[in-house]
Amino acid sequence: MSAPVRTSVLVTVTGTDKPGVSSVLFAVLTRHDVDLLDVEQVVIGGQLVLGVLAATREDPESLQEGVEQAMASIGMQIDVAIGADTVGSPGRDSTHVVMVLGRPVAARSFTEVARAFAGLGINIDNIRRTADYPVTCLELQVSLPADTDDTEAADAEMRSALIEVAAQSKVDIAVERSGLARRAKRLVVFDVDSTLIQGEVIELLAEKAGCAAQVHEVTEAAMRGELDFAEALHRRVSLLAGLPVTVLDEVARGLELTPGARTTIRTLRRLGFHCGVVSGGFSRIVQPMADELGIDFCTANEVEVRDGVLTGRVLGSMVDRAEKAQALRRAAEEFGVPLEQCVAVGDGANDIDMLSTAGLGVAFNAKPALREVADTAITQPFLDIVLFVLGITRDEVEAADAADGVLRRVPIP
Repeated sequence: MSAPVRTSVLVTVTGTDKPGVSSVLFAVLTRHDVDLLDVEQVVIGGQLVLGVLAATREDPESLQEGVEQAMASIGMQIDVAIGADTVGSPGRDSTHVVMVLGRPVAARSFTEVARAFAGLGINIDNIRRTADYPVTCLELQVSLPADTDDTEAADAEMRSALIEVAAQSKVDIAVERSGLARRAKRLVVFDVDSTLIQGEVIELLAEKAGCAAQVHEVTEAAMRGELDFAEALHRRVSLLAGLPVTVLDEVARGLELTPGARTTIRTLRRLGFHCGVVSGGFSRIVQPMADELGIDFCTANEVEVRDGVLTGRVLGSMVDRAEKAQALRRAAEEFGVPLEQCVAVGDGANDIDMLSTAGLGVAFNAKPALREVADTAITQPFLDIVLFVLGITRDEVEAADAADGVLRRVPIP
C-alpha cells in the first residue's frame, strides 16, 4: 500500500502583532495533523508577518478553510497557497552575509544594492535589521547562483560591484562568507591611533613639545611614501627630545576614545573574546588605557627616558608594519586561536600586514591603501559597528548593558 501523497501548503498571516496569534494558528494546524517544513516570523513597526510552510496528507482545502476562519476570528489577514513544489526540496543555503550600514540607509541606496545583486544573479534569501543605533544596519543573507562554477571569481565580482555601490550611495557595505567561520572569531586586535582613540598620540606630544608643525611635516612625507614608517617614527621621536616624561602621563590621561570603543570592548569581553592592541605609539601612553579597558595584551614602542626627560630615541624592536602582523601571530599562538578566527581593525598603511594576516580585516575610516586589502571597510565614526560585522545585534548589546546597569544612548547630532 502506497503512502498518502503529501500536499504542500504555504500559510501567510499578516496584521497587527498581538499575543496569541501563533497559538491560534498552530492549534488549527495541529488538528489537521500537518508536518512543519519551515516557519518564519518578523515584526516591523508593530505589524506581524508570519509564514508557515507545511505538508498535509489530508484535504488541503479543508485546512485552508480552517486557518482562514481561525485567523478571521482574531482580526488577522491570511493568504493560503496550496501545492507549492517545495515539499522535500532542500532549503537554500546562503553563501554570504552582506551588511548595509548608514545614517540613515535611504531607500535609494538599498535599491542600488538590490539591483547589483539582481544584475549578478544573486538571490537575497533573508533580510533583518540588526541595529538602529548609532547607525542603521540591515543584514542580508544572500546566495550566489546555483550554477556558479568559480565561487572565488563570483565572490570577487560581487565585492567589486558592492564597493562601487557603497561609494555612489553613501553607505557602508560589509561582506562575509556565511557559515560557522563567521561565528567562530575569538581574538580581536585593534590599532590605537585614529582607531581605538581619536587622533594621533605623537601629534598630541608634539603640541606639548612645541614642534607640532615639524612632526606634521614628517607625517605627511611618510603618507606620501617619501619615508617608511621606521624612518618617520625616528625623525618624529627625535623632535621630542627634552620633553619631560610626565607629559606622557598627562597625554595618557587625556586620551579620547573613539565613540563606541568602550561598548565594543565590554561586549567582546562578555562573549569571551580575547582583545588586544598593537600600536606604533608608545607603551607608556597606550598601556594605561588598555588596562583601564580590560584589554588582554598591549604591544607598542618604548621611548628612552633619562633623568626624567625623553632622549628622542626608541628602545628595542620597532612596532612597524611587519611587527604588527607578528604581534597578531604571537597573540594567536599564545591564546591558541587559529589565525582564521582572528580579527584585526586598523586605519593606516602600516596596518596592511596585520589585516591581511587576520581571518577578518576591518578597515576603520582608513586610508585607501588599507581599504583595498581589507575584507570590510567602515567609514562611519563609531567603533561598535565592528560588533555588527561580527553578527552581534544592537538589541543583544543593549540587553546585556541594561542587565549590568550601564545602558545609555548618547544623542547623535
